[in-house]
Amino acid sequence: MSARKWSPDSWRSKPVKQVPEYPDAAVLAATEEKLSKYPPLVFAGEARNLTASLAKVAEGRAFLLQGGDCAESFAEFSANNIRDTFRVLLQMAVVLTFGASLPVVKVGRLAGQFAKPRSSDVEKRGDVELPSYRGDIINGMDFDAANRIPDPTRQLQAYSQAAATLNLLRAFASGGYADLHRVHGWNLGFVAKSPEAERWQDVAARITETLDFMEACGITPERTPEMRTVDFYTSHEALLLGYEQAMTRVDSTSGEWVDTSAHMLWIGDRTRQLDGAHVEFLRGVLNPIGLKCGPTSDPDELIKLIDILNPQNKPGRLTLIARMGHEKVQKHLPALVRKVAQEGRSVIWSCDPMHGNTLTSASGFKTRPFDRILSEVRQFFEVHLAEGTHAGGIHLELTGQDVTECMGGAQAIGDDDLSSRYHTHCDPRLNASQALELSFLIAEMLKLERMNRGTQRHAAQA
Repeated sequence: MSARKWSPDSWRSKPVKQVPEYPDAAVLAATEEKLSKYPPLVFAGEARNLTASLAKVAEGRAFLLQGGDCAESFAEFSANNIRDTFRVLLQMAVVLTFGASLPVVKVGRLAGQFAKPRSSDVEKRGDVELPSYRGDIINGMDFDAANRIPDPTRQLQAYSQAAATLNLLRAFASGGYADLHRVHGWNLGFVAKSPEAERWQDVAARITETLDFMEACGITPERTPEMRTVDFYTSHEALLLGYEQAMTRVDSTSGEWVDTSAHMLWIGDRTRQLDGAHVEFLRGVLNPIGLKCGPTSDPDELIKLIDILNPQNKPGRLTLIARMGHEKVQKHLPALVRKVAQEGRSVIWSCDPMHGNTLTSASGFKTRPFDRILSEVRQFFEVHLAEGTHAGGIHLELTGQDVTECMGGAQAIGDDDLSSRYHTHCDPRLNASQALELSFLIAEMLKLERMNRGTQRHAAQA
């Protein structure tokens, strides 16, 4: 994939950030060796199929919906939670497809999103200082010395949970749960009481009318399997590189390397160094990959990163995930978008409106105001409209649970409400009602983009 020689362990010779200090190197090595013999969680053919679908996004003919938990936990692992998150993503995809007339590529932050980067290696409470919580795959959330010691055997539990999650997701995606005839039944109980319920039911009713017409014409789910199944892929940040290396296998059909821990992996804003271990590792696998771009991203350095990660300039290979913060979008994003377009690089631009908009509320809760999230999404689309490029995706931390973690939205969650259902193990997530509200906005912006492109085409033809 690059002129420089690559191997699954070549990252170990590079500077590495955001990795835990394991107290017992022998246990770590034994755990990674054990994992390397475990069956793959995903397959090379699935990763290639995702790249092909993402190529359509890069060409402006589809949209990427990527969402799920900020950090999956061992304690909250349940079929209901997986189902509800899957259902929210289905609802969002239907709103986007129906409202914007674009195919939607559905990728979950599921079945592997266990590790989290931290701004500090330590956490201090009063006079006690302990290692920071880095996700259940590394250590425990409880603030005590035993829990915070990095334990490599947690990787085995993370693998097992990812495998079970994938098994259920595949059953949902192909077993009839995703059948469009079920759109009325996808509503979560608490969403049915929300202001977004009426808009959703209107979309569902119009889809049902369309399906009735199609069936009258002889187009049925039995004859058209695409009506009752969906392609659904998994993704996570490739942060814990020892785990990722252990899950990397040779594709027997091509001889290429594939990271079988997920269909898509991404590099975080804290680990995107040109000479860093994370960039080195991901440049060598065939999976489609993402790269977070923050306010400190430099246009010239971004081009260098793109050329390392996608030297063949292959459409669908690389997604740039902008996470600026609502006050910094207009200042930083246009130069990046313009530079990438001028240099002729094929990428997908996706918006992460979550990570740059985190604050601590008056009551002491880590939260994200929904109006700031909406503002960053709007500005993301406005920048791409101005530059004549495709706003290709959205990257969200969300859950199907009835949580109160992000303030605002149609439910008008206030500071006093945060404590009632604040369940996240790390960062605040959108609940289903807020996610649906956001999807209606995105559909409107995509429709505006399509109309703008049509106007430009007509003007060029004239």
